[in-house]
Amino acid sequence: MIRDSLKDEEWFDKWIKFDSHEINRFIKELKLPTGNPKYRPQFIFELAQAYWNTMLRRYSRGDAIHELMQYFPLMLDAWEESERLGQDVWDEKTQYTRQAWAVNLDNYIFCFWLVGLALALEIPDDQWRRLLVLIDNEGEDEVLDRIIASRDSSRKIGSKLCYPRAYKSLLDALNAPKEEQAIKLKYFVDNWYKELTKLPKKKMSELGALYARPYWYGYHEIDGAYFGYWCIEAVAAVKAFGLDDSLCLGHPNYPGDLLRPNGPSTHPEQVKQPDSDLTARETPEKNTGHFWSRIFNKRKTRLNG
Repeated sequence: MIRDSLKDEEWFDKWIKFDSHEINRFIKELKLPTGNPKYRPQFIFELAQAYWNTMLRRYSRGDAIHELMQYFPLMLDAWEESERLGQDVWDEKTQYTRQAWAVNLDNYIFCFWLVGLALALEIPDDQWRRLLVLIDNEGEDEVLDRIIASRDSSRKIGSKLCYPRAYKSLLDALNAPKEEQAIKLKYFVDNWYKELTKLPKKKMSELGALYARPYWYGYHEIDGAYFGYWCIEAVAAVKAFGLDDSLCLGHPNYPGDLLRPNGPSTHPEQVKQPDSDLTARETPEKNTGHFWSRIFNKRKTRLNG
């Protein structure tokens, strides 16, 4: 049963198939001599993100939760290789703007989601340790550090939030008395997407303006880009601390099935919409070689400042 409320099963079938095609293309191209060695680390990172996008799209389509796990080690392999090659390509400033949670909202959310998926899917310890090396930023954010520490007790806990406007309500849920946690968690989920698009834009001297909304904001309007708007941060908190998520079940942004892999689904059955009510469909084959460059170019520009 499809879990997403904005697209139908046919849409996800088409673009998940296209994902598979593009991942295979990435892998084939990586076996060839590179024409631009300086771009190769970013190209491999895009492969890592393609695996991650596929995990979320397949969740949105309604695929079995255990099937998502197959992409996690592949994503880690690609991300590790990207970082290894990037050491010789990216200067200190670029490394900082790519990785530091405090100045890169996209990377903060990306890391939060992967931690949530890792906890929910209960990935093996070796994969968990590899993930922590990649996300780094130990002691930089109170809420994400606390969630990580639920599986790694040695994790240093930050004393502040990188993005308090969006995530203070989640921290409030963690700190609330048990009888109030469900209400506060629901408040966070209700406001999650809205608050992420209203963050104040930061400036950091020579680093210039940094983006104040996630790169995937509005992706449902770009055919082939959308993977679902899932508040995996809430799932991470529930898994880590056993919060009561009963008030969130059925919410269009709460991926409750991640915590209930054997069903039944927490999502209401979606009524099929007429084609005219959905984003105009493109044919994936006609966009081969252009689609990912269009999507990732947007992200690459932001990562490189």
